[in-house]
Amino acid sequence: MKAFKPHVAAIPRYPYAKVQAPIKLDQNESPYDLPEEVKRAVLERLATLPFNRYPEMHAETLRETVADFEGWSERGVVLAPGSNVLIQTLVAAAQRVLDLEPSFPHYKLSATLTATPYQAVPLGEGFTLPVEALVAAMREAETPGVLFIPNPHAPTGTFYSPDALSQLADAASTYGWLMVVDEAYYQFAPAHFKRQAQGQGHVAILRTFSKAWGLAGVRVGYLLASEEIAEVVQNLLPPFVIPATTAALLQTVLEHPGYVAEHTERIRRERERVFVELKAHPTWKAYPSHANFLLIRTPDAEVAYKELLARGILVRRQDHYPGFEGCIRVSIGTPVENDAFLKAAFELGREGTKEDA
Repeated sequence: MKAFKPHVAAIPRYPYAKVQAPIKLDQNESPYDLPEEVKRAVLERLATLPFNRYPEMHAETLRETVADFEGWSERGVVLAPGSNVLIQTLVAAAQRVLDLEPSFPHYKLSATLTATPYQAVPLGEGFTLPVEALVAAMREAETPGVLFIPNPHAPTGTFYSPDALSQLADAASTYGWLMVVDEAYYQFAPAHFKRQAQGQGHVAILRTFSKAWGLAGVRVGYLLASEEIAEVVQNLLPPFVIPATTAALLQTVLEHPGYVAEHTERIRRERERVFVELKAHPTWKAYPSHANFLLIRTPDAEVAYKELLARGILVRRQDHYPGFEGCIRVSIGTPVENDAFLKAAFELGREGTKEDA
């Protein structure tokens, strides 16, 4: 197609294929829907909306509510229909992108979409944050750009300490970079980096309503940044980017935030239970996680995926990453779903042991 830019034809589709299964543990969603009383409040508010009118230009009312909730300057908050949109917008503005390998795939995909120079630094031993290598990459780059650090990390669930992130933030300041800490899973971790980022023009925080809030179907993420950075990102987004229905739903949910802590604690308890039980598995190894999923190394990821799917359980393969041979990623579900997964996992372990005997 001659009408399109040359690099567009080589852009791959986002790496996800729709597969149906009774137990869905593949996308790190919350296993819990909104409480019924919150849903009723949402529907009551939606009933009052004038659907014939455009929404606010930049979701100003919702932005003010999010700013109050986060204790952040309103002019430093940017809302978008999913964190992916904010990531792609940041990358479109960036001179280059620095990332981890492996990492959330949309950082690299956004660089490909926008033809932005991209570099990835491999994780350290034991999935550690390669601070020295990242600092060297920022120092040696021809131009500064945007560094993305997911914390907790995806797909490993590793939590990076504020001290380690502060070292990277200092380097970003020295070499003119913007460090974006993607805190999609921060509610499941022991700490976050928001306090350290406040007042820093070289650090921004990316958050989402998709995980702990249980609103993956609503598609809203937000950026907490300096007013200067936020203005650049906001100006790159189209007007009316947050529909009035979405804004009304989130206004209501933010008035009833108590369920989030309850659901998060349930998921954290289940995550630890599944992790501990898998220690007894004869051939699978689960890695410690501070997110709402577990990375698990199996003898063969393809076999594990297919056999789990045959038992009605959908997980995500991760063995396409170097050094992640045999790995699958399993979202934490309800206790019933987790029991079904554990039952299937140990059945596969016994079958594998018999075959090796």
